[in-house]
Amino acid sequence: MSDDRPPRVPILMYHAVTFAPTPAVRALSVTPDAFAEQLAALADGGFTPLTAAALATAWRGGGPLPDRPVLITFDDGYEGVHRHALPALARYGFPATLFLSTGWLRGPYDTGDAPDTMLDWRQVRELAAAGVEIGGHSHGHPPLDGLDDHRLRHEVLRCRELIAEEVGTAPESFAYPYGHSDRRVRRTVRGLGFRQALAVGNALAARAQGPYALTRLTVRRRTGTEEFARLVQGRGLVRAYAADRVLTKGYAVVRRARQAVRPCPPGP
Repeated sequence: MSDDRPPRVPILMYHAVTFAPTPAVRALSVTPDAFAEQLAALADGGFTPLTAAALATAWRGGGPLPDRPVLITFDDGYEGVHRHALPALARYGFPATLFLSTGWLRGPYDTGDAPDTMLDWRQVRELAAAGVEIGGHSHGHPPLDGLDDHRLRHEVLRCRELIAEEVGTAPESFAYPYGHSDRRVRRTVRGLGFRQALAVGNALAARAQGPYALTRLTVRRRTGTEEFARLVQGRGLVRAYAADRVLTKGYAVVRRARQAVRPCPPGP
């Protein structure tokens, strides 16, 4: 019997790929060896990696997807994506999407707030030339739903403009810092030219979520090989991310409280 249910796609969210992370990023990092093993598991499992833009384009137009599609995404812009992840991706011919916090990258726009060693713009261009989709992740990595309209627009637009200037192509895809967004944030991201945006959610992505709220699965330093295999198959997600869901609900309450006391703009 054929399965006519709409496809659900695992979108993997990585951060730093490094042997020696700083304490600030350790929990959300993976070792280069673990990353290589996870790519091997995807290849052995018959998965076909896509970029964020390719998935969103297929879903927007109702186009076909390959068997067992999967997305490999990286947030922030850590140097290990170039040093360690790129050779492993090249070994399997896998595409990926990298979401940059442009103010964290080494170079003329560096705000000095990065939590670990970051990419420089030359490395970003080399990643783009190797087929990695370059997306936006804001300029300074704040929770966007806690910003006023002016700062929100600046964070999104500054990021998009810098990537366009340095890479030569304006980014199509965006990822919300910390996964936080609301209707106002999503409207701003869309209005400034991004065609799709990714959250976290720790669930498989589905077309019904819409192009500006696609969910991802967090990959951590403690994610073992067996757990990884379950995650990409969509098994055991509730158990694997139970603690994350509790924290997410708590953060949502705090953010709603902050938004409730946000000063109203002056009238005309």
